[in-house]
Amino acid sequence: MEVVLMERIEKLGIMGDVVTVKNGFARNYLLPQGKALRATKKNLESFELQRAQLEARNLEQRKDAEAVAARMDDVSIVLVRQASETDQLYGSVSIRDIADALTEAGYAVDRKQVALDHPIKMIGLAEVRIVLHPEVSVNVQVNVARSEEEAEAAANALDEAAVLEEAQSVFESDELAQEAVENLDESEEEVEAEVAEKEAVEEAADEEATEEDAEKA
Repeated sequence: MEVVLMERIEKLGIMGDVVTVKNGFARNYLLPQGKALRATKKNLESFELQRAQLEARNLEQRKDAEAVAARMDDVSIVLVRQASETDQLYGSVSIRDIADALTEAGYAVDRKQVALDHPIKMIGLAEVRIVLHPEVSVNVQVNVARSEEEAEAAANALDEAAVLEEAQSVFESDELAQEAVENLDESEEEVEAEVAEKEAVEEAADEEATEEDAEKA
């Protein structure tokens, strides 16, 4: 079936595009939700007459969504669930659970905006995409744990890993990066000095060992 899109549809097109889709996808999703119209001559003419107004409204809605996305940057929610010793949940975390938790945290998120392909069935951290507008989305961290304490420990471990990764991108060696993470209160120069001192001691020891081997030979 040929349809004209009334908004951007991921992997399909943008507003105003005429695309061919499967009949079921059009009848069950695009048409009833107002995301597209049948690409008849009448509908195409009607769309062109309203294009400027539709694009202006879309732009305004996108700006609103971008403002919300900025507020939701680095948002993390904790969902406490019972689980087995192998971290398998007794049940699962659904789209509704995530939407409700975000709403309780002060972000008005509808279930239709939560892009979750499969329910979460394991303890751990997951990145979930929230579609605030056809052209604006944001990732939130869903921390599923047996308790608040376990959730905090998991978040701290992730933060430490992120700090180390960032340090590795700044410093010349993994050893220097690790030193930086372990000595966050020290300046970069102090850390470099400490590592250089260690390297000098190791080099001196290697030279001494080499001289001893030469004497024996």
